Order: sequence, then structure tokens, then C-alpha cells
Amino acid sequence: MHAINRGDLESAYRLVDAAHVALLTERETRAEVAAALGALAGTAPHIDGPPLTVGELARRLGMHPATLRAWETQGILRPERDRVTGYREYGPDCVRDAEIARQLRQGGYQLSQVAQFLDSLRTAGGADALAIFLASWRERLTTRSRDLLAGAAQLDTYLTMLDRVR
Repeated sequence: MHAINRGDLESAYRLVDAAHVALLTERETRAEVAAALGALAGTAPHIDGPPLTVGELARRLGMHPATLRAWETQGILRPERDRVTGYREYGPDCVRDAEIARQLRQGGYQLSQVAQFLDSLRTAGGADALAIFLASWRERLTTRSRDLLAGAAQLDTYLTMLDRVR
């Protein structure tokens, strides 16, 4: 409104456009996370027994142990360490994360995107909690979209009124 009241319509339009672009970007991020979660539902079976070593997990996933070490460096995996030997130990949650990471990488996701997805999954408390969070996120995006549309309509009404006064 400050821009409009000083006659700088270009800046006002840019602000409105930027708000829509930011909302679209967030909506696309949410959709990507939801799609990845949907594709991964039920794909990571729980392991029983002692934690896996880096070699055992690498064989299970069909990849080289160095890949798992690189994923740890990127924050994708967070294995525990054996207190005596210092060796990596991959418990059930870490195995799940590794299997999800492998699928996401096969799907073309970048390491940073994989790390972000797994952080979201961990923060939410698991896939079910993340699904609830995603539904809530979608509702918030819808509310913001409607608010932007309503604001744009009111802005148009105000601009029309200003045009008539001039």
C-alpha cells in the first residue's frame, strides 16, 4: 500500500507477484515431499537383530560402502558408533533411511533433497506423522492462496477507485 500511495505501481505489482511466486515454490516443495513419501510408503521393512555394519548394509542395498560413508558426510545417514571399535552401526531407523535414500537417488533426487526429506521425516517422527504434517501444510497453503486472491481483489477494487478519482 505504501508503494501504491506514493504512485509506484510497478513496485506494488512486483510485491504481489513475488508473494505468488514464493507460495508456488513452497507448494511445489510440499508436493515433491508428498510424492516422495507416497512412493516410499511401506518400502523399508524393519530389521531384527543387531545393527548392521557398513559392509552389511552396503550389500543389502547393492552399493559400495563408500557411498554410505559419503551419505553420512552429507547428513543423509546418522549411524551410531561402536564404543569399543568406533565402527559404524546401522540400526533399524538408519537402515530405513538408507533404503529411502537409495530409492530417492534412483528417482533422480539430489543429495541435498534427500537430506532435506530425511530431516523432515525424522523431525515429524515418522512417515505417519509426516503425512499428517503434509496435510496440515497443504491446508495452510490453501488458506494463504485464498488470502492472496482476496487481497488481490481488494487491491484491484482500490486501484479502480483511485483511477476514478484521478
